[in-house]
Amino acid sequence: MSDNFVWIYTSSGRVTLNAMCGRYSLTSPVDSVARLFGFDERPNLMARYNIAPTQDALIVRGGSQVDSSDSSEALHGVTVRWGLTPSWAKSLDDGVRMINARSETVRDKPAFRAAYGARRCLIPADGFYEWRKVGGGKQAYRIAMDGNSVFAFAGLWESWRAPSGADVETCAILTTEATPRLTPVHHRMPVILNPGDYAVWLNGSPEAAAPLMRPYESEALQAYPVGAAVGNVRNDGPELWAAAPEPRDDPPPPKQLDLL
Repeated sequence: MSDNFVWIYTSSGRVTLNAMCGRYSLTSPVDSVARLFGFDERPNLMARYNIAPTQDALIVRGGSQVDSSDSSEALHGVTVRWGLTPSWAKSLDDGVRMINARSETVRDKPAFRAAYGARRCLIPADGFYEWRKVGGGKQAYRIAMDGNSVFAFAGLWESWRAPSGADVETCAILTTEATPRLTPVHHRMPVILNPGDYAVWLNGSPEAAAPLMRPYESEALQAYPVGAAVGNVRNDGPELWAAAPEPRDDPPPPKQLDLL
């Protein structure tokens, strides 16, 4: 389990999350994201520098996941709530603690195994944040591709029926072991998919998708320290990307996260 804590306020009060990937960003215009992933929808998206659990997240999924009669390979971009709520959960807030799914156990955990078998998705992002223990506190880091290019987390989505009869769709981000060079920041990382693997992740069998849940090793992935403001979900502007000084009481992690 991670030692990063995220506070989220729900209808039941404040919930403390023991989260690995608890914040990320997606700032590219929706037209650009739609062209990159090949979907026709244009969800009402604004630039988001600090997406947090329970907030709307863009996912990309295959049409057959929603309509079994859809035999096309068309992809669809929709917004769902971040924090997967299983169909059998009693409350929507049950999903608040399930923003991440561990790749090592996702096929066995009751909360995730049905979604893993039939409702895998892509979650577009252009960076994410992690916190590293430094002395008596923590230092935030932004981890992103060179040039802030958009990539995709491996995700799962689920549908939950509210007491009112409305269907609420939710999602979770898959995590795996961090690459050795990212470990100084955090021992876990989101599963990042190569574009050539999107089709298998979305439409392949669970057995075919399993090898894709691996650490992402690329020279393009970089990490740098940022200010503490990202820790507050109310802050959501480009100033969150500004580089901060490296902490002095520990050697800084290398910017290039690729080992090989």
